[in-house]
Amino acid sequence: MPRYGPADSLESPRFTGPSTFARLPLVRTLNDVDLVVVGVPFDTGVTYRAGGRFGPNAVRAASVMLRPYNPNLDVSPFTILSCVDYGDVAIVPGYTERSYAAIEAAVGPIVEAGVIPLLIGGDHACTLPHLRATRSRGPVAVIDFDSHTDAWDSYFGEKYNHGTWMRRAIEEGLVDVGHSIEIGLRGSLYESGDWTDLRTKLGLEYLTTEDVLRIGPAATAVAIRERVGDRVAFISFDIDVVDPAFAPGTGTPEPGGLSAHDALEIVRLLTGIDFVGFDVVEVIPAYDPAGQTAFLAANLAYEMLSLVALRRGAG
Repeated sequence: MPRYGPADSLESPRFTGPSTFARLPLVRTLNDVDLVVVGVPFDTGVTYRAGGRFGPNAVRAASVMLRPYNPNLDVSPFTILSCVDYGDVAIVPGYTERSYAAIEAAVGPIVEAGVIPLLIGGDHACTLPHLRATRSRGPVAVIDFDSHTDAWDSYFGEKYNHGTWMRRAIEEGLVDVGHSIEIGLRGSLYESGDWTDLRTKLGLEYLTTEDVLRIGPAATAVAIRERVGDRVAFISFDIDVVDPAFAPGTGTPEPGGLSAHDALEIVRLLTGIDFVGFDVVEVIPAYDPAGQTAFLAANLAYEMLSLVALRRGAG
């Protein structure tokens, strides 16, 4: 049996004990560990609504409802994986590049130890240092669920924020662009080339929300798996790809998005991929009065770690 796993909610109530992801032990160790959940409470990179620094704790609080068996994937992830809640990165509020250094310094050793980080943000700007921490694995195939490209060159004359991280990551050689894809683009744009430039100038593939709704979750997952191929991959999931009717607690909401069901189904269909890491970002509890955004984010993270367990179990 794995060394570290969640508390048994049939034995102790979910409202007892420290608030950790899925009631995992709060242990800062990489020994005998397969996957760690790390909070990244960074929201200095936003261009509209702030408050994502409180996202990790909200997702942790919602995650107490997660149970040990995933019926959709027919896997009990915590009987295969040794998992811990690794706590939060000590970011530097108001200082983007110092926070980036702190995030990379915290996540890098996790990757180097062969442990998979599942990172809970925080705004989407923190995905750049998340990817910097995977540098030793070579350029990775990035599967980016997002209603926005996040590939603009700058915002307000600044190079580092949640709207530019993808372009910076490509420029730094962190992204295997020929095997990467953005899923769920929608909304108004600054100019006509904002989407098409992903293909023609950056080499990325993309599916808009309309594409996903037209072909359905299963075909979307097939397209993602074909794009990634046999490359090592990283999922970055911006919760704003989901329609704000299902996920209102986010920084830049765009109407007309994916349903919670379709988002979960697409993620759980990404079986067989060799993942080096994951993040779920842009949850802002101040705009999430019923907690549905945090609950969805927690369940998305659970599907991600279930993918790892399924691959390990099959191996």
